[in-house]
Amino acid sequence: MLNRFANGFAAAQQWLFESLVQPVLFGLGQGNLLEDGFEATGWLLVGLLQLLLMVVVFGSLQRLRPVEPVTDRHAVRIDIVYTLIHRLGLFRVALFFSIDPLWDMLFGRLSVAGWSGFQLDAAMAPWLPGVTDTAWFAFAVYLVVFDFVDYWLHRGQHGLRWWWALHSLHHSQRQMTMWSDNRNHLLDDLLRDAAFVLLARLIGVAPGQFIALVALTQLIESFSHANARISFGLIGERLLVSPRFHRFHHSIGAGHESHGAGSLGGHNFAVLFPIWDVLFRTADFGPRYEPTGIRDQLPESGGRDYGRGFWSQQWRGLVRLVGADRAAA
Repeated sequence: MLNRFANGFAAAQQWLFESLVQPVLFGLGQGNLLEDGFEATGWLLVGLLQLLLMVVVFGSLQRLRPVEPVTDRHAVRIDIVYTLIHRLGLFRVALFFSIDPLWDMLFGRLSVAGWSGFQLDAAMAPWLPGVTDTAWFAFAVYLVVFDFVDYWLHRGQHGLRWWWALHSLHHSQRQMTMWSDNRNHLLDDLLRDAAFVLLARLIGVAPGQFIALVALTQLIESFSHANARISFGLIGERLLVSPRFHRFHHSIGAGHESHGAGSLGGHNFAVLFPIWDVLFRTADFGPRYEPTGIRDQLPESGGRDYGRGFWSQQWRGLVRLVGADRAAA
């Protein structure tokens, strides 16, 4: 079944590339980017499949079991803009021209210096005697490694004041839905994505595996942000992040404060597997569905404005970042 899906995806990628991307590249005189364009087509196809699944499945769940009525549709529409930027590959193109060349230069120099790289799947092979196809096992290990690193990056986003100045945009959504996952400051996304590209290269993740890892993680993250009254029960809640578990992470006060108003921290940082929150004592499995947002948005706490539009949200994030730097100095 896995091979059938892979073959179908490859055929669709080839068709989309030859029908759309390749003519555009030739038209722009960028024939030298055909290989990169083919990879970008894979990201585009994955994004289209994700959007289809989100609208059909997650959207239906939001309508059937909503936590709250959608009263601020403008805020949701802005989140959709963020989602389209990421899922249709526009942000990935920006990374290609900004960060990827730096990693190419770094690993090129390491190769010249004699470091041939580390392959985690090859290192695991001796532990799997008699297993000829380790693709599924390697993918599962990569997923766990990525999620462990993601947990600590997320802790950093909440624990470092300069990073919280950027990441707070994500938490400022009072009307959280399945579209809210990508509501981030672009600089915040740049830092996080650059870290994962570096990690993938360090442990030898193949490009196809990397796309699959990112796609699966994004899809689960979109579901965990859904405006849906869904939990996975006593055992399931401890195996995979649910909308209820993650909604508490976004709840006013408790989700981003550990020791009262103004203290950085929070609960339920795991992206996929709550085991990290359990191990590092940041889990809260209470059966609550609290209002989402940040305490300083409330009128009684100053009514801070995080922006209503895409560009105003990006600008205000930079203003907060400069303010955080000055405060730290």
